[in-house]
Amino acid sequence: MSVFTTADGTRIFYKDWGQGQPIVFSHGWPLTADAWDGQMDFFGRQGFRVIAHDRRSHGRSDQTWDGNDMDSYADDLAALIDMLDLRDAVLVGHSTGGGEVARYVGRHGTARVAKVVLVGAVPPLMLKTKENPGCSSFRDG
Repeated sequence: MSVFTTADGTRIFYKDWGQGQPIVFSHGWPLTADAWDGQMDFFGRQGFRVIAHDRRSHGRSDQTWDGNDMDSYADDLAALIDMLDLRDAVLVGHSTGGGEVARYVGRHGTARVAKVVLVGAVPPLMLKTKENPGCSSFRDG
């Protein structure tokens, strides 16, 4: 079983199959990395390296009381990407995983990212409002 440990001591389970350009899959709530097995099998057979993790408090990862928020999810994803030294990665997120991927880009940038795919995503608030004045949105809320 492949596991890495985050800065706060949380153990995160992940799958890492194949070789080639990496595709990193982030699952929705309350799923696990297993939700992506079909896509991972397909893209792995097409010559990609495919990676998926069980988000903290999901599946085989540690069940944590704290850190179940988008910032922690994004930081966990960054720790996985850094630990595996991924470059030119395609990040795919579904539902909560889409928010995780969007927050990753906002917090950690795109230096290791080639593309982002959001599938039925629940992204962080991306509208400029009184409560979110720093957002550069298409319109003022």
